[in-house]
Amino acid sequence: MLKVELHAHTSDDPVDRIPYSTYDLIDRAAALGYDALAVTLHDRQLDHAPFAIYAAERGLVFMSGIERTVEGRHVLLLNFPRAAECVESFADVARLKREHEGLIVAPHPFFPIVNSLFDRLSLHADLFDAVEYNAMYTRTLNFNIQAVRWAAQHGKPMVGNGDVHRFAQLGTTYSLVDAERDPASICRAIAAGRVRLVTEPLTWATAVRAMGSIVIALRHRQRLPAPELQT
Repeated sequence: MLKVELHAHTSDDPVDRIPYSTYDLIDRAAALGYDALAVTLHDRQLDHAPFAIYAAERGLVFMSGIERTVEGRHVLLLNFPRAAECVESFADVARLKREHEGLIVAPHPFFPIVNSLFDRLSLHADLFDAVEYNAMYTRTLNFNIQAVRWAAQHGKPMVGNGDVHRFAQLGTTYSLVDAERDPASICRAIAAGRVRLVTEPLTWATAVRAMGSIVIALRHRQRLPAPELQT
């Protein structure tokens, strides 16, 4: 069984302000015993070639991915070509799925944020191969419960993801996948249901620190002046 993280952001992200590099994340994941890692920047697919060898030297399969905004909602597209950056509608997602092999995951589908899928998940149920169990929860507040029910009703596997923006989010929730050590095999295994969720809630102190840091960084980014055009 491979220990896998399929939803993580780094300082290469064009939207969120992340305090560590892709190399730092690879090092941290390797130290925590992960076997495979996908970096899923917002609306940009990282060129994974420069990092694949570095990751392999540390025992990690480095997977390509993107957290794409589709009709205003977030969708995880994993192990697809760079064409995934051009997806704008759910019809485009369906076309991508027909033309290329990969994995489509519903991230934080019922979390109370504007980019969550909510009703779009049922409307486009056939597009999704798996549903995310997101690490950002506590024993007394857990927005994953509705996702678990939905996945059971629709026969979809659950995958554990950190949705990592801070290192504290890495390692408490992840997937164990019965697959060979390559991205295509991992994606096929998850789609076939050969995956087990491993999760434990964050303490309130850890959750508040992580969310507070993310919110402060977002506000700082919003206050930054627009770059001047060079003439």
